[in-house]
Amino acid sequence: MNDISSIEKELLAGREYTGIHKIEGPLAYIKKTHPVGFQELVECVDREGNIRTGIVLDTSDDVVVVQIFEGTSGLTLPDTRMRFMGEPLSVGVSEAMLGRVFNGLGKPIDGGAAPPTEKLLNVNGRPINPTAREYPRDFIQTGVSIIDGMTTLIRGQKLPIFSGNGLPHNELAAQIARQAKITGDKSNFAVVFAAMGVKHDVARYFINSFEETGVIGNVALFLSLADDPSIERTITPRTALTLAEHLAFNKGMHVLVIMTDMTNYCESLREISTLRGEIPSRKGYPGYLYSDLAELYERSGMLKGFEGSITQLPILTMPNDDISHPVPDLSGYITEGQIVFERGMNARGIYPPVAGLPSLSRLMKDGIGEGMTRADHPHLSNQLFAAYSYVKDVRNLASVIGEEELTPLDHQYLEFGDFFEKEFVNQDSHEDRTIEQTLDIGWKALSKLPVEELHRVTEDEIEEYYDR
Repeated sequence: MNDISSIEKELLAGREYTGIHKIEGPLAYIKKTHPVGFQELVECVDREGNIRTGIVLDTSDDVVVVQIFEGTSGLTLPDTRMRFMGEPLSVGVSEAMLGRVFNGLGKPIDGGAAPPTEKLLNVNGRPINPTAREYPRDFIQTGVSIIDGMTTLIRGQKLPIFSGNGLPHNELAAQIARQAKITGDKSNFAVVFAAMGVKHDVARYFINSFEETGVIGNVALFLSLADDPSIERTITPRTALTLAEHLAFNKGMHVLVIMTDMTNYCESLREISTLRGEIPSRKGYPGYLYSDLAELYERSGMLKGFEGSITQLPILTMPNDDISHPVPDLSGYITEGQIVFERGMNARGIYPPVAGLPSLSRLMKDGIGEGMTRADHPHLSNQLFAAYSYVKDVRNLASVIGEEELTPLDHQYLEFGDFFEKEFVNQDSHEDRTIEQTLDIGWKALSKLPVEELHRVTEDEIEEYYDR
């Protein structure tokens, strides 16, 4: 396609075409247009004069493909008008959006008037120079022991939660949104919550949870419900991240972005890819799934010269609890660790049912220890990992030979494992533990073992914290 000057672009912006060539699902095909840009904003006007929003999904000399967010139901081929706006899809953002509920396109759905706009920003964000990033180091306290103690969340990190259908990932997401804080830092902390493809009762649960605990004023919710056009889910996380970038880098706030469910987002990508006739990759997902997810996940972090930061906590449900499924598999490559749910722990009544061994935080080592959490934290977490790993081996052995054949030391490890799961991992969904409480419970669990078995903590730490 030939290049056109900026003056020509201005003249072409707002050019309107009557009649479309073809409709397939949420996609409209228009032939013989002027040169339009990828992801350019489009206004679609039906024969009653109602305006729908769309963006250019594909462009060539012959045909332009437009994705209509409100769906194509009711559109007719000869009467539909397409107006190309000559600019990308943008959303008005402001600090006044905190405490409000919006749909996936950033329009209020809580009955209130639209908040005043401070800036109009491109929902696709701006590229970040990697050399402008700062290394994440500050500890974020979630009040959840298994996260704070063993898979620590660091400011500027992206740490996904791998869950399964029917597991309490929504409860954990709401709990983290209510309780997350940067210890010892009085600076502004905000939560941007994006929900994609959720049911009405789940959306109402999130809203009620934040209202009842009084944190709603510090949370902006973007809800794309299950009965909304599925195409809207592809823009919901981008809208939420655009607000997060404004709060972090223009307002100096520390923003926690929680996105659930990323699997629903990927299903929408697969739906669009199928409609476009693209060659499918693994399990029918488009070949660009990795780069598309990276485009979202990499909008987190800290930048040199800016006070604020963006921390991401994406939540995704693994189809059939398969951690090798393309969505969790690719997410694991892009992000810095994962928190993995275990269905067996949930069946035993343990909340949150986080599996200790497959879960990890790759940035944990740089945000814990003396001056950040507590000096014994790194050694304690290593010892808990090692001991719990041995518990799994003992349980497997007991299932083969029976518990009566185990050694006395093996029985002590089983006692440690039960205490660790019931007291350290398990806690109420409204219980907010400090990091000191979390570490103290960890030492109580280690006290179930003989002191000779503690090889990863120092003699001084044993002297101070081990309960003889």
